[in-house]
Amino acid sequence: MTFEEVMNNLEELGSEQTKKTFLRHGAQEPLFGVKVGDLKKLVKFVKKDRALTLALYDSGNTDAMYLAGLSIDPKTMTKQELQNWAKQAYWYMLTEYTVAGVAAESSSALQLAREWLQSPDELIATCGWSTYANYISITPDEKLDLHEIAQLLEQVRTTIHAERNRVRYTMNTFVITVGAYCLPLFEAATEVANEIGKVHVDVGQTACKVPLASEYIHKVESMGRVGKKKKTCIC
Repeated sequence: MTFEEVMNNLEELGSEQTKKTFLRHGAQEPLFGVKVGDLKKLVKFVKKDRALTLALYDSGNTDAMYLAGLSIDPKTMTKQELQNWAKQAYWYMLTEYTVAGVAAESSSALQLAREWLQSPDELIATCGWSTYANYISITPDEKLDLHEIAQLLEQVRTTIHAERNRVRYTMNTFVITVGAYCLPLFEAATEVANEIGKVHVDVGQTACKVPLASEYIHKVESMGRVGKKKKTCIC
């Protein structure tokens, strides 16, 4: 497909209802309002063309940007390209899912996660916490820096309630991820989850809820799935 053909397809797949939902969550024009499930139908036509994928992300259209994240081979992404993607991502669906997922599977995952999560820019910081969380979910425990992750859990424990809005959300997700996917730090993550309790995040005019980390981790434990890694964090 050409760039124009992909954009025409996206327009056809879009709906006003989905568009309104995305706008309530923080998206901006231009966008068509394409459901993620429908975006996945186009991946097979895009993923073999790296130049096309990069052009879709550079378009600034949320639907095209998300499709790019689903289609790109993370191993081909340079650190600078991922930096550029993070800078262009203007709302949490792109920072916390698209960019974070691709970055976590790239060769620059840890470098970028460490840099981003300490950023004074709220969205970049959310991208950092999400990238590190995604990295943990797909990486064998023996390859993780357990000391560093424990330090980040302590940072969450002592600062989460004073942090910026979406950063609070991604910090909470980080605790859940450590508890669910990193067996050596299950107890530590559980303790932090119990201590931080309910995390308040302004989700605007949406029905979104912030999961209670302690309950979520307990649910994973009761299913006997603690430490079971994911094959991919791109979705």
